[in-house]
Amino acid sequence: MRRLGGVLAAAVLCGTAATTAACTNAPPPPLVPKSEAPVITTTGPKVAEIVVGVDDVAGGYNPHSLAAQSPITTALSSLLLPSPFRPGPDGAPQLDRNLMVSAKVTKAEPFTVTYTIRKDASWSDSAPIAAEDFSYLWQRMRAEPGVVDPAGYRLINNISAREGGKVVEVAFGKPFPGWRSLFANLLPAHLLKDAPGTWSNVLSTGFPATAGPFQVRSLDEPRGEVVLERSDRYWEVPTTLDRVVIRRATRSAMLESLSKGDNQAALLRADAADVNLLKAIKGLTTKPVPRNEVVQVLLRPVSDQLKDLKTRKAIIAALDRDALIASGVQSGPSAEFKADSYVVPPSRTGYQATIQGNTLDPAASDQQLAEAGYAKNAQNFWEKAGKPLKLKIAAPEKAEPYVSIANRIKAQLGQRGIDSEVVTPAAEELFSKQLLEKDVDIAVVPRVDAGDSAAGLASAYGCVGDAPDGATPSPQNPAGFCDPAIQADIDAALNGKVLLSDALRRVEPQIQAQAVALPLFQVVDLLGVLPTKVSGVDTGAPLAGVLSGAPEWRRLDK
Repeated sequence: MRRLGGVLAAAVLCGTAATTAACTNAPPPPLVPKSEAPVITTTGPKVAEIVVGVDDVAGGYNPHSLAAQSPITTALSSLLLPSPFRPGPDGAPQLDRNLMVSAKVTKAEPFTVTYTIRKDASWSDSAPIAAEDFSYLWQRMRAEPGVVDPAGYRLINNISAREGGKVVEVAFGKPFPGWRSLFANLLPAHLLKDAPGTWSNVLSTGFPATAGPFQVRSLDEPRGEVVLERSDRYWEVPTTLDRVVIRRATRSAMLESLSKGDNQAALLRADAADVNLLKAIKGLTTKPVPRNEVVQVLLRPVSDQLKDLKTRKAIIAALDRDALIASGVQSGPSAEFKADSYVVPPSRTGYQATIQGNTLDPAASDQQLAEAGYAKNAQNFWEKAGKPLKLKIAAPEKAEPYVSIANRIKAQLGQRGIDSEVVTPAAEELFSKQLLEKDVDIAVVPRVDAGDSAAGLASAYGCVGDAPDGATPSPQNPAGFCDPAIQADIDAALNGKVLLSDALRRVEPQIQAQAVALPLFQVVDLLGVLPTKVSGVDTGAPLAGVLSGAPEWRRLDK
């Protein structure tokens, strides 16, 4: 997904306590080198590297921002940012002992989790990973619009620190069984907390500091290449590889590089033709890699045009969901991951289908519009009191399959006499501004799973209120939806009073009856690997991304 660019301008000059000189108008140094391609000498030991071909390496790398979701964001954050817990082989969160000594519930009232960070764990600029990193992420996640699954963070009342910030106590207002999903991909607070600009600047062009087995050697978005090399500052066992290169390529160039062995792996959103071409490459193995991303259509009741339930139901009945899915998956790997649940992605444990059959019902659509007060005009389009029904459909700029599906929705509605237009604002503009307003009627956007489905339910469909300490009120969910009738069940699932499966059996039919969302499919990439060239390159833990396993990769033919 292409994200809104930006520059994290004075963070390095003005955002650290170590800087004693006053800030000037002189341009700061780049966050990561924008150098020429790294030079590999022909003498001495050969560099052990693996080259992975990808669709894009576009900027905007904040894993907490809906606007920045993409395979490259997942890949880089899994290698460069610290997380107390990481997905295990079964998808369940496991304590990352490379970062943590322990993390456990230490008090029931108030519900308190104590994190103990390793004393030797530090950022690449030698600043310790500490409580301020937890606090910074908490403050931003509960206050900023367009973030991924903020519901769990909104339950936190206070964060305190001991032992120089290496012991972090997180006090919640209510119990939260899904607490292990929080604080993944911590950000360097010492560089970001006083940075000018907004949340959209965070990691917009690179990583001001990293903490992991790899560091950024170069990040060249125009050339489409990211070079990661073994970090000399990593406090644990060093990686086997010297370098991982992530390189953007066209389909033909990617296939040629794999055929020649210049690339040892590729990760792409493939259609049926791509699948067949990859199968033709001698010795290549392929596997589907589900993203933590479900394509969905939101019918926003906060908009003036769709605040009436009958109108929303009419729009759902005017859409051919099966055709939308077919156009989006293009017979690629995503075709096996049709999303028939409003909350749990098809690849996750606990997935149960709620939606049955297709949605298209022209007669029901016409009837609902008539009951809502609309009638056909001379041009055979629906209008009310002389004002035509015209809907604004939004999708993030240059993001596929979202833009294509938005245009397909426009065509389907036109066939039913419903006028509409498609707009494609920059992703940051859409998620952080436009979806807080009433202007967008229909949004074709991802629903992102951050690891806890109860928090996902509350984040996507729950009502929000003021922060308990008087901080900035929490932004509404992207649909602008709030139904007090289901809020008790949402809260009970979030706080562990009822099983999520029991809550979903009651809540999902009501979400469906409110006609606020139409899930389509989970986005699934295709991984191609040359096993004679490399070992260990696999799909990774569920929803963690392929590169999450890069510290264990090995090059076999060097």
